[in-house]
Amino acid sequence: MRQVAIYGKGGIGKSTTTQNLTAGLGEMGKKIMIVGCDPKADSTRLILGGLAQQTVLDTLREEGEDIELDIVLKPGFAGIKCVESGGPEPGVGCAGRGIITSIGLLERLGAYEDDLDYVFYDVLGDVVCGGFAMPIREGKAQEIYIVASGEMMALYAANNISKGIQKYAKTGGCRLGGIICNSRKVDGEKELVSAFAQELGTQMIHFVPRDNMVQRAEINKKTVIDYDPVCDQAGEYRTLAGNIENNDMFVIPKPLTQDRLEALLMEHGLMDI
Repeated sequence: MRQVAIYGKGGIGKSTTTQNLTAGLGEMGKKIMIVGCDPKADSTRLILGGLAQQTVLDTLREEGEDIELDIVLKPGFAGIKCVESGGPEPGVGCAGRGIITSIGLLERLGAYEDDLDYVFYDVLGDVVCGGFAMPIREGKAQEIYIVASGEMMALYAANNISKGIQKYAKTGGCRLGGIICNSRKVDGEKELVSAFAQELGTQMIHFVPRDNMVQRAEINKKTVIDYDPVCDQAGEYRTLAGNIENNDMFVIPKPLTQDRLEALLMEHGLMDI
């Protein structure tokens, strides 16, 4: 079983990318579970056709510890199993604790014993606290992919996440599998992200072009592969899924200094010199 965590700057498209690529893997016959690690609980809605998933934390608050697995785990497109961690009540507690609580509950209820090929953790934002770093800190996720674009703050976040991976690589055993470029149509974006990945010591595992088909599918509460399986963008997500399935390049990243990151952006014309 391959345990994969998807990180990236808030709003970069992690949840959309995760759901579309897992749809591609599911279409290949892979058995998959997605664990949504965002208090918004939107990591599985496209796989579930828009179903408002009962979150683990809400269930524990309402039902207590004695619950059945099928209350918090629902099957969706291609049989993908979906779990949402949820978060604390607004203004109370740490959202990162939801991840720790959810994974602990799933382990106790036997969710990881179901002959899975993949478990994907869709993790909120940057590695800014111990709770959100939990999938890599405690060795739950061995493979990390960072969703980024050619925008400065997306690459800054990706570099910061790489520092977290480097920190926990020895104790948790995690490795960076690559950068997924979720295009924002920035000038020279493909070349910049590829160069950034190379400096980290990794690869740009796929360049996902920007396409309004993604928004159309989301409005219809579906992944692109489910909504229009023959469109070009569905093929892009199938390629991404295949690249991850066949990936054998897993590294401890070498984060850039702030000066080097800014120099790289300048080299590609994204900052005034």
